[in-house]
Amino acid sequence: MAFTCATGKHRRPSRMQRTTARAAGVAALTTTGVMATVASAPAFAAEPTPEQTGLIPVVTAGEAVVEQLDDQVAVQKQAAFEEAARQAAAKKAVEEREARVRAAREAERRRLNTFVMPITGSYVSTGYQASSSLWSSGSHTGIDFHAASGTTVHAVGSGTVVETGWGGAYGNQVVIRMNDGTYTQYGHLSSIEVSVGQQVTPGQRIALSGATGNVTGPHLHFEARTTPEYGSDMDPVAYLRGHGVNV
Repeated sequence: MAFTCATGKHRRPSRMQRTTARAAGVAALTTTGVMATVASAPAFAAEPTPEQTGLIPVVTAGEAVVEQLDDQVAVQKQAAFEEAARQAAAKKAVEEREARVRAAREAERRRLNTFVMPITGSYVSTGYQASSSLWSSGSHTGIDFHAASGTTVHAVGSGTVVETGWGGAYGNQVVIRMNDGTYTQYGHLSSIEVSVGQQVTPGQRIALSGATGNVTGPHLHFEARTTPEYGSDMDPVAYLRGHGVNV
């Protein structure tokens, strides 16, 4: 018995057929499924809000940091300014204090180098080297300043007391070695208010005038000497004027 086989029966589809079918299936899927999905979806997705993205919180935080930094910079600048002002004020105070100290020292130096009258507001009643039998040498070895008994006697300048007490014809006396190396003597005193070795300054009260020793009345005998001893006298008026005293 002969069998006749139909051409192509149970034959595996060719490659071209498979490709065509797959393409048709994809097209159908696209048409019915994907396109339907696209058709059912919104035309555009909604844009996320700034809150959802975190943009506003980040910007706000950034601005807060900047403001904080600005505040810190301002505080630091103010602190630096105040510190500079404080240092400037402290420096100025130190400079002013040093200037006052220098001025005070200079004023004291001038004062200590200043000479004054031994009797304030007095005048010379008997001049230097005046002749008289009242003096053993025959002439006056100093000058006399008019002064009632008990008048304040001043040291004419800075120096050290080297002698006090009774001086014979000079009565009660004080002898001072001046800082310039010369000596001054104050005689006929009613009382003495300094002691040997004591430092004295210009205008300091050292005694009271009187009429002790060889005198005819109260006054102050004043001498300028090159040594503390009698006989080394020099012109007292020229001496005082040479130190700026108006005699």
